[in-house]
Amino acid sequence: MNYEIERLSLHADGVARGPDGTVHVAMALPGEVVEGDVVDGRIAQPKIVTPSPERVKAPCPHYRSCGGCVMQHASEGFTAAWKMDAVRQALIARGLAVPEMTIATSPLQSRRRATFSGRRTKKGTLVGFHARASDTVVEIPNCLILRRELLSIVPMLHEATALAGSRKGEIAFAVTLSEAGLEIAASGGKDPDPAQFETLSGLARQYDLARLSWNAEVIAARRPAIQQFGKAQVVPPPGAFLQATHHGEAALVAFAKAAVGSAQHVADLFAGCGTFALPLAEQAEVHAVEGSAAMTDALDQGWRQAQGLHRVTTETRDLFRRPLLPDELAKFDAVVIDPPRAGAQAQVAEIASSPLPRLVHVSCNPVTFARDAETLLDAGFTLEKLLVVDQFRFSAHVELAALFTR
Repeated sequence: MNYEIERLSLHADGVARGPDGTVHVAMALPGEVVEGDVVDGRIAQPKIVTPSPERVKAPCPHYRSCGGCVMQHASEGFTAAWKMDAVRQALIARGLAVPEMTIATSPLQSRRRATFSGRRTKKGTLVGFHARASDTVVEIPNCLILRRELLSIVPMLHEATALAGSRKGEIAFAVTLSEAGLEIAASGGKDPDPAQFETLSGLARQYDLARLSWNAEVIAARRPAIQQFGKAQVVPPPGAFLQATHHGEAALVAFAKAAVGSAQHVADLFAGCGTFALPLAEQAEVHAVEGSAAMTDALDQGWRQAQGLHRVTTETRDLFRRPLLPDELAKFDAVVIDPPRAGAQAQVAEIASSPLPRLVHVSCNPVTFARDAETLLDAGFTLEKLLVVDQFRFSAHVELAALFTR
């Protein structure tokens, strides 16, 4: 039976109508006609009967097997338009007006952080990403997304997996490129015994890692794993959140700096280690609030050692349980928020009830962003500007930054 693809889901599957209801089709595009076996409402290996003019040959040899990318079969122009439309449709679904938007797309081979999976096998080890819709690990030596430095460390990850991995579970290797070289935060596997600890420390020296930690225990800290945030240098705790590419981070920070304008007192909520707070301190006093004490400590140290910044204060606070209240928000001319995928429902409700005149909302989830935007617009805010940022090339992941004023 043939199926015509009507649209893409939020996960980038093609969506078609079948005799028994909706059918999701992997690696399909709107307007295409496909055929294939439907299993649990999904066609995993479709045959493309009528291709879309937006269909292109996937540039990566791992695309069919690796689950890291889902959009390599679509043209760059289509993908950019689809990601902007995902934001547009999330707003329209709540009856909200959509401002003009632009998109900033990170180049290939620009991802500076990634989490590899390591697993022992009968024949040795596997290190890579998960296969599409599977827990099988696929090796990706020719990945087009990652910085070359990240791929260069895969031999070390094989050695570490052989040393401390198991055939029953996986090790997650969070690899990040810092100003001082690569750092690895491993989790899973066995806690290293003294002999394994020494061997892992030796691997850190052999592969010239800046830092290596395992299950939150630091194995080796050979150099400070510095990240540059504006004029400040910060050493985040192992495995701390970081924007995926320098390009994407620069686009988001530039938007935030322009959006807060001449504000003299700014709050940065869900501040992490200072991605926004420290560059904003070049033009305003900043109060940075974050739930992790290790992150706020790193931010504070970065500010204290920097030159030419306005005052930055930090506060460790769970903003989901204890959002800043209207009287606290009244101290600021502008606020920047960058919450996780769940959004900032409780904090946004307090912002809506406050006299705050200007808010920059950074989000990695158009659906929760639209929910928060509705609350703000109902409180008298206007959604003025919107920037979509594609740091995760060929994925369904969408990030954005928006300016609300009143």
